[in-house]
Amino acid sequence: MEDSFSMVHASNGQLQPSSKQMRSEPAIIAGIANATLGKTPVDWLWLVEDYDRIRDLIADTIPGFKDFNERVKNPGGFYLGNAAGSRRWNTASTRANFKSNALPLNLIHEDISSTGQIPDLIMQSMRSHDQYNTTIYGLDDRYRGVKGQRDVLFVNEADIIRLGFQPGQKADLISIWSDNRERRVKGFTLLPFDIPAGQAAAYYPEVNPLVPLESVGAGSSTPTSKFVAIRLERSAESARIV
Repeated sequence: MEDSFSMVHASNGQLQPSSKQMRSEPAIIAGIANATLGKTPVDWLWLVEDYDRIRDLIADTIPGFKDFNERVKNPGGFYLGNAAGSRRWNTASTRANFKSNALPLNLIHEDISSTGQIPDLIMQSMRSHDQYNTTIYGLDDRYRGVKGQRDVLFVNEADIIRLGFQPGQKADLISIWSDNRERRVKGFTLLPFDIPAGQAAAYYPEVNPLVPLESVGAGSSTPTSKFVAIRLERSAESARIV
């Protein structure tokens, strides 16, 4: 693994797996690849039998990883390097290059506008403090003053009032898309937050069901998890925060 200081070092499991059915992340990905692609372009199951084989392919493909298997055995690993951190710019001009990109005239995707529905809010998904990617270590978020809960929606207080709710009330979140499928998550507590009007935020993976598989970024094909058009409905769990 590579840490935030560009140090690459080995990672070894410290605990006995709780079940023989538990598989590593590489094994899960290789299993999916084998089921969908077969042995193309590589023998996926053969690769995960020995992670040295994966590291050899990385060494052949990515600059800076030459002799990966040998170097990673060093105590503390090895320094991958950071050209920008050394003020070396690997560009044609050898200078840092900056580029601006104009936003489209309309940020609302045509598959949303074609429904004729006007979103109540545009929601982004994010991590809490007690979270690393999809691994959740606790239910607190000291960054945002949340304790003991994750099913929350951060909303501008003016929007909470505008939409006919009260701070602390629970709501169901429904995403808007053109395929007439209902994508809903239930019982999210509305928390007033310093966020621009019309915007909202919630933790993933709790709100992942709201993102249509077809909704991806142009060019990147990544899920549009930072721009999800949603409606709010009163939840059957409408209790206030105590």
